[in-house]
Amino acid sequence: MRALAIAATGMNAQQTNLEVIANNIANINTTGYKRSRAEFSDLLYQTERAKGIANRPNQAVVPEGANIGLGVQTTAVRNIQIQGQLSQTQNDLDIALVGRGWFQIQMPDGTTAYTRAGSFNKSDTGQIVTPDGNVLAPGITIPNNATNLAISQSGQITATIGTATTPTTLGQLQIANFVNEAGLQPMGSNLFTQTPASGTPVVSDPNQNGFGYMKQYYLESSNVDPVKEITDLITAQRAYEMNSKVITTADDMAQIVSKNLK
Repeated sequence: MRALAIAATGMNAQQTNLEVIANNIANINTTGYKRSRAEFSDLLYQTERAKGIANRPNQAVVPEGANIGLGVQTTAVRNIQIQGQLSQTQNDLDIALVGRGWFQIQMPDGTTAYTRAGSFNKSDTGQIVTPDGNVLAPGITIPNNATNLAISQSGQITATIGTATTPTTLGQLQIANFVNEAGLQPMGSNLFTQTPASGTPVVSDPNQNGFGYMKQYYLESSNVDPVKEITDLITAQRAYEMNSKVITTADDMAQIVSKNLK
């Protein structure tokens, strides 16, 4: 009975949906996290009666026909790139991106990763690094005697060095944009990498050419909406239960047929 296999694909799809929702809820307080959404499509159809042709010679064309679907499949888990709320902090190396753009992170193997999480620190040499110690690119070193560190909306970093009376420019931060942000590959630790689906990065100073701007003393919170996630959770549970009920009903019907054939 096809209903058993069809309902099984539905249960499998809702299991995937539940896992995506669980990950969203787990990362509700993760800086810069973008919620995910599972997307599904129907499977192939079996044609019981073809439409648009005459099923027998010298008969009229069948207007609709009969096509039986074989269930559902997961086609994608999409990251929703919507701006998260900004939360104010007291750390002068906390930077939020407002609008499009990604921080560039230099990895130990020489590759570049990308992140929206702007919670940075200083290394033992004064370089600006992520909490995992990876260097923010382009690399900028803050002197040990620097005070009044300031980061403008356009990414320029200035500080007062020693007993100087005027600020000194330490460097210029840049950010990257992608044609298809949803095509970036998540690596964990708030990092993403470029893929053929994302396209090559376009690098520019912030607040120019459609790029977002930087806001010092702020962090971008996750864009997870707790109310929506709970609603989606209930919907997934109900859908799973209905598919389970289909399997139970199909099994009962099969038992009736089996008894009548004896």
